[in-house]
Amino acid sequence: MEVSGVGLPGEAPWKKMSAEELEHQYLPSRWVVRLGAEEALRTYSQTGIEATGRAQATWKSLLHVPYGDGEGERVDIYFPNKAAEGALPFFLFFHGGYWQSGSKDQSAFMADPLAAQGVAVVIVGYNIAPKGTLDQMVDQVTRSIAFVQKRYPSNEGIYLCGHSAGAHLAAMMLLADWTKHGVTPNLKGFFLVSGVFDLEPMVYTSQNVALQLTLEDARRNSPQLKVAQAQPAHPSCPVLVVVGQFDSPEFHRQSWEFYQILCQGGWKASFEKLRDVDHFEIIETLTQKDSVLTQIILKTIFQQF
Repeated sequence: MEVSGVGLPGEAPWKKMSAEELEHQYLPSRWVVRLGAEEALRTYSQTGIEATGRAQATWKSLLHVPYGDGEGERVDIYFPNKAAEGALPFFLFFHGGYWQSGSKDQSAFMADPLAAQGVAVVIVGYNIAPKGTLDQMVDQVTRSIAFVQKRYPSNEGIYLCGHSAGAHLAAMMLLADWTKHGVTPNLKGFFLVSGVFDLEPMVYTSQNVALQLTLEDARRNSPQLKVAQAQPAHPSCPVLVVVGQFDSPEFHRQSWEFYQILCQGGWKASFEKLRDVDHFEIIETLTQKDSVLTQIILKTIFQQF
């Protein structure tokens, strides 16, 4: 699948942009066509709050479970009501918000449709900026996965999904060194939704006011710069890179180039551009059991392709 104007050779397109255009490219709400920018953000937040409330009212849940000693190091776990807690597939979700907003407390979009099909859903909290640094967030996400594996060693697979900044954090797990955590998680799939995989452009946007990334920080935490040199730890583990039709051209470029690099590195990667959805709607649709992305996730988990 080809994205027009995107390719690996030559200088990255963002380096030729004005500061104003670069800023515009990395403000996803400005690219929403169905609503105004502020209304799109409100709708997204409200959808997450309502989905989380429904999940807590419907499913057996463990809330605010600590995976570390830090204040933000908590997970919420939603179980299918009649299932044994351990021998299940576990779906871990890392919320977006440009590493500086968002919360696990309003991010259980997919808990209803996945738990209804026998999947345990784990919504992961982490310390967002300015309290947390990007290095700390990557470490927290790594430890949250190790925690789930240790607590539920009989799991039937751990599937990682991240949205936007959360997709970046999930992608960094392709590079994780699990030896220092004393466990190798049973990773069976990655779903990277509308993510940022090369962080260098972020250094030159207003998002960096809170993040305070140096170029070295950005490059060290850019999976796009590192996966080509990494040996796939799980060569049969599928990695799905997804972008919405109404994401910005830079988000399209980031996803497509990351997919290409994964393929070149020997990863089992696939790419999907989902029609008629924007940066926020792509996750809002996970509240629906029949949405394209929900069905892709379920088919991957239950190997129905």
